[in-house]
Amino acid sequence: MTSNSDQAARFVTVTSAHGVTTITLDSPANRNALSIALMTQLLAALDEATADEACRVIQLDHTGPVFCSGADLKETLASTSGGVPVPVSMLGDVLLAVAQCPKPVLAVVRGPARAGGLGLIAAADLAICTDEATFAFSEVRLGVVPAVISATVLPRLTPRAAAELFLTGDVFTGRRAAEIGLVTASVPGAELDEAAERLRDSLRRGGPQALRATKELLRVDGLAERLAALTELSVAFFGSDEGREGVAAIREKRNPAWVSQGH
Repeated sequence: MTSNSDQAARFVTVTSAHGVTTITLDSPANRNALSIALMTQLLAALDEATADEACRVIQLDHTGPVFCSGADLKETLASTSGGVPVPVSMLGDVLLAVAQCPKPVLAVVRGPARAGGLGLIAAADLAICTDEATFAFSEVRLGVVPAVISATVLPRLTPRAAAELFLTGDVFTGRRAAEIGLVTASVPGAELDEAAERLRDSLRRGGPQALRATKELLRVDGLAERLAALTELSVAFFGSDEGREGVAAIREKRNPAWVSQGH
């Protein structure tokens, strides 16, 4: 549940310069976790950037060392025990807004990303990360399913990589993220800003209407309907006994019960 203090706080900041609107995830205290408040502000920022005629390119960036740690687990645990909306119920709206934004969206990933954060990266048209960044589809280790994010992630990944990484939850590097298609490119950290600038410059050279129409060509058919169905699946697993146990175990820094039973 979003408190009054959450509503007043800023979890997303926006700056604009030279035709680029930078939307920054700005909640480093919880590793830019996808809380209801952060996602609400992110959706509003995307709407404003889309309506701004001066905006030619949207860049998703972040403060702090972590791009996005996925769902806000503290909020998720409170939601599943208190009958209020679980954060993942809103994630599909965010991924749809990014994926179907009529303007090019570039994600700049300076550090680790997990679970829902990978869905956000995949929803962007282009994504660039540092070689040092790490990634993981950690859902199965929480006793839940990477359902919602699969709508944007699976069209990017090679099938073998998707099967391995979805099922194991193992951590992988920025370089591998580029090899399997999750990101456009991976570069040394010192070169990230320069590489991002080259991509922004290339995007600014395209005609705005031509870019909009080209994005229509690239759009995945039926994405809204698929996200709605997958959201139901994710919400069901987060509310299940296994999902509640997995989230509680992470919060309590212990193994979930099924790991203990397997040894």
